[in-house]
Amino acid sequence: MPGGRRYALLVEYDGTDFAGSQLQRDARTVQGEVEEAARRFCGRTVRAAFAGRTDAGVHARGQVASLTLPGGHPPETVRDALNHYLPEDVAVRAASRAGEVFDPRREARGRVYRYRFVDGRPRSPLGRRWAWERRAELDERAMEKAAALWPREPVDWAAYAGPVPPGYPTVRTLRGCDVRRLGVSRLDVTVEADGFLPHQVRRMVGALERVGSGREETASPAALLRAGAGGAGPAAPARGLELLAVRYAPGTVEWEPEIGGAGDRGDGICDDDD
Repeated sequence: MPGGRRYALLVEYDGTDFAGSQLQRDARTVQGEVEEAARRFCGRTVRAAFAGRTDAGVHARGQVASLTLPGGHPPETVRDALNHYLPEDVAVRAASRAGEVFDPRREARGRVYRYRFVDGRPRSPLGRRWAWERRAELDERAMEKAAALWPREPVDWAAYAGPVPPGYPTVRTLRGCDVRRLGVSRLDVTVEADGFLPHQVRRMVGALERVGSGREETASPAALLRAGAGGAGPAAPARGLELLAVRYAPGTVEWEPEIGGAGDRGDGICDDDD
């Protein structure tokens, strides 16, 4: 936009009532809401770019978007103005000035997702939007051992991907997969990689759940890498998944100090305060 200024946005949303993050015709999306808020703020059509797509029902605390607005508004003005027009289930947590050609997807160096289980107790009507509820208790030690068997080097993850176009690159590098019990009935799986294929995280969690419930052996998730495209089995429900962070080179984005967490160290990580 000639004469405009580009901003990076740290976006949080409850994905329950969205058809996903990416703009779609005749469907409610996070991108659509952000672009509409920007239009109402500046009075003209604005296009937003996102660091990555999230499926219908998937949540985010650390999604990153960028857009160019006319004028030279301070970042905090942009944040507050967009939040004024955004609905209750999506908000801009922080805004910062960005380079004129900043692309939140292409410049991302890694992504972090968290999946939440609630297990070993009756279902919770209030908690059903945020976790995969399992009546029986999961064996987190078995799940942790299974996660440790996935290679931490570039490998082909096509078996864990949903449908992708012909020739789509499917090699990714898993940097970590942490299985941790937090309290009697909460179990989190946190994964980080240089990037993820469509549905990859949910299929990884689905494989770990089958181990944790005793339906598959510990070695099964790693062995599924050889299963062929899409052969890793069913995906975990979207409602338990949350995009926690998008990593960038130092100095790429500069969030305000009150955001807290690793982002305050100036290492270009956009994450939540846990």
